[in-house]
Amino acid sequence: MTTSNDVHIPIPKPETEQNCQEHDETEFDYSQRAQWLRAAVLGANDGHGPYGLCRASCRGMCSMAIGEFVSVYSQLDIEVAQMKRERRKSGDKEETETDNLPNPVQAAIASALAFTLGAIVPLLAAAFIRDHKVRLGVVVVAVSVALVVFGGVGAVLGRTPVVKSGTRVVVGGWMAMAITYGLTKLIGSSGLQM
Repeated sequence: MTTSNDVHIPIPKPETEQNCQEHDETEFDYSQRAQWLRAAVLGANDGHGPYGLCRASCRGMCSMAIGEFVSVYSQLDIEVAQMKRERRKSGDKEETETDNLPNPVQAAIASALAFTLGAIVPLLAAAFIRDHKVRLGVVVVAVSVALVVFGGVGAVLGRTPVVKSGTRVVVGGWMAMAITYGLTKLIGSSGLQM
């Protein structure tokens, strides 16, 4: 029985069924990696870009980790409550397996570490270059390479299509850099005070 609040999200199938059959994937549930891997990709992506140069600090890392912890903990609360409702509805007295539940601490650590790595890339790329235009170009290239690496590693760890996942991370990172750079220029040039 469905209600108007039910949301159905289609899950895409792997690129080829043969690739999935080459590895015995029934031994390991890769969805267990989803929470910390998602947090790591988000943290790495947020650490990049011109604004990431200013935020590559303890404050940025803590902000990402705490935000991830709170977010994933909310998801955990919802999933646990849903499991309890389903158990009550079915009359099942046994405890449901909780291995696949999200881990807020793991997600927070992954996000903090990935943010730090993501922020170090543009800092190192720009550290010894004085000319603004050259520095900007070097940072964009270095960050683009890092995004490809982060996207590829995330895809391999999650056993998802590397090109598709890597492209999504790179395009998302470029969009974040462009928007952040544009807003920084707009706010800086108009003299707006925050």
